[in-house]
Amino acid sequence: MLRKLPGDYTRDIVSTVPDSIVFRPVVVTTPAIITLGVMLFRAVVGLAGMLWRHPVACLAVATAAALWWLHDWHTALILVVSVVTALAGWRLAHPASFTPWVGLGLFAWWRWMSNYRRHWQPVMVVSGLAKHVGGREYLPRLLKVTCTPTADVVHLKMLSGQSADQWQERADNLAHGFAAPECRVKVDKPGRITLILPRRDLLATPIPALPIPTDVQVSAVPIGLHEDGSVYRLKLHGTHVLVAGATGAGKGSWLWSAIRGLLPAVLAGLAQIWALDPKLMELSYGRALFGDHYAADPAACAELLEEAVKVMQERAGRFAGVQRNHVATVEDPFVLVIVDEVAFLTAYQTDRKLKDRITAALATLTTQGRAVGVGVMAALQDPRKEILSIRNLFPDKIALRLDEPSQVDLVLGDGARDRGALADHISSTPTLGAGVGYVRLEACPEPLRVRAAFVSDTDIRAMVAEFAGAGEGR
Repeated sequence: MLRKLPGDYTRDIVSTVPDSIVFRPVVVTTPAIITLGVMLFRAVVGLAGMLWRHPVACLAVATAAALWWLHDWHTALILVVSVVTALAGWRLAHPASFTPWVGLGLFAWWRWMSNYRRHWQPVMVVSGLAKHVGGREYLPRLLKVTCTPTADVVHLKMLSGQSADQWQERADNLAHGFAAPECRVKVDKPGRITLILPRRDLLATPIPALPIPTDVQVSAVPIGLHEDGSVYRLKLHGTHVLVAGATGAGKGSWLWSAIRGLLPAVLAGLAQIWALDPKLMELSYGRALFGDHYAADPAACAELLEEAVKVMQERAGRFAGVQRNHVATVEDPFVLVIVDEVAFLTAYQTDRKLKDRITAALATLTTQGRAVGVGVMAALQDPRKEILSIRNLFPDKIALRLDEPSQVDLVLGDGARDRGALADHISSTPTLGAGVGYVRLEACPEPLRVRAAFVSDTDIRAMVAEFAGAGEGR
């Protein structure tokens, strides 16, 4: 439109207003030399990574190619056939050495190519762990895949700004995406985590009672099997252990396996087992193993616990200013106080004075006992705070089958279930789930999946026949 300006001159101004404003970024053409350099750099990095991950395979391929180039394809073929034949012979002759040295490496390479690298991008996108910024897709970086006999171990680098909690929340997505029964997340260092995806479950069938050790141990005794098939040893000396699980979860397997592992030390006079059995069911079957250190009546249980407190206090008086850590000797043996169903003594006890005596004695032992060689191993069904107020005084905890997801964190501590301790998913079928549990130690916050060996009535009778009265008079 036209507009008159004041003054002695007139100026016509035509103003136009566009319907919309479009901002277009400046298009910069990357020089071909730079593009070529980036491509070469990526190729070199990829080749270096392959050499680092698979040095033997790369050396074999390079050797075969060199022979083909320098001689002919017949020589290269003979080399390849010879290597394959040698590996096959090694596998048939001695599989125990072939598997860790060659077999697991080749299998890890196969799993890398056929499963993780192939499905990495869609799994990351669908699970919400990939990000789109400015029209560009950013994926977490898959670093390495290694294999154990039972699981795949996937090492990766998270996106900048991601946390391990985000991965733990999507553990189910990752397990289904990579065709695994479950997925557990472990933090390696800032920015890097490890995914543990089992391929098969070695703990799906009951484990018979382990042989009684031939060596004398009071610190860590064999209990059962770890999920990788190795023998799991539970620390007893210098700590206190709480075992929580629903009815039929297999608490007795843990108690009796601990007793079984300590028997050689009891025979040598380096350990004593004091048993409190308020239900008169579990520990009474092997009562002769405990001698005078057995109690079932609540009043007798209170007296036995107070006697343990006196032993602890007497040792503390002698050790003060002399030694800080207990070493098991015949004069000062390691004392393990085993309490089956501790809630019968602390929560369901109708005699208030008796209940207060028992709770006070347990609290004293669990706060002061481990430094002088007095440990407590207690079992209970209900992990709520009002059932056992001193629950947090047990440094090491074991969660067997539990009824609710919230109970897992009550037993093992906040965040334990998010880190893979799915105790509420353990099967209620005895053959499948009895004795299976997640262990969280004071020194290692990551939960470990373990199954305690089943100690049958026949095994207990044999233990009584061999070791009854071994610790009496000491």
